[in-house]
Amino acid sequence: MSKTLSLFAFVIAATCCLSLHAQEAPEGFTAIFDGQSLEGWTQKNGTGTFEVEDKVIKGTTAEGSPNSFLCTTKDYGDFELQFEVKCDPQLNSGVQVRSASKPDFKKGRVHGPQIEIHGPSELSGFVYSEGTGNGWISQTRAKHKTYKNKDWNQYHVTAKGNRIMVKLNGEEIEDTEVPEREATKGFIGLQVHAIRKGSGPFNVRFKNIYIKELTMDKEAADGSAKKTETTEAPGSDKKTEAAPSSTQKEH
Repeated sequence: MSKTLSLFAFVIAATCCLSLHAQEAPEGFTAIFDGQSLEGWTQKNGTGTFEVEDKVIKGTTAEGSPNSFLCTTKDYGDFELQFEVKCDPQLNSGVQVRSASKPDFKKGRVHGPQIEIHGPSELSGFVYSEGTGNGWISQTRAKHKTYKNKDWNQYHVTAKGNRIMVKLNGEEIEDTEVPEREATKGFIGLQVHAIRKGSGPFNVRFKNIYIKELTMDKEAADGSAKKTETTEAPGSDKKTEAAPSSTQKEH
């Protein structure tokens, strides 16, 4: 009888733990990071490292490496994305959305819209076209102090049709139209940025990464099917792969 009760108690406890774990995702959202492994993710570009530590994805810089990205193996079109991030103040980072890596485009360089993570520059939450040479997608970038240095920051990104909207710590930072040259479907990627020689290592950490896929209307779906390449606007990229300063992101 004692063994039966013990087994019953174990089953109840395990069920409760599973239930609590399932409730961690906001209603309608699905976890794309299980808190234990990098299953469903793959690294592209660079030699920066990614590992799971205390239910957090920890990215670490590597001297001499270009930008490194941990990317979902699945592509997403219209969606809402929630995540939390904490980045060393000496480093900047970003999250790619609707992005790609193609052998015939800059030898596989990751490119596409990036949601800015960089507290010291006060530009976190704005949208940049990573790796394309097209510069900022966010045309108006009013500096703010919403981002919390040395602390966790909550992002809520909505990509729907030709718009990307970003909330940072509950405050709306951006609602911008995405140029037609940018794809409307692609992977999500977590960036570990390049660093200056003799600096680092620095870390960026991500946790509680959830996504809710949205239904695309027919017009948006048709537009996505037509966009198979990201075009580059000559001379429009203001940034390079060089290491960042404390006040400006260098992608």
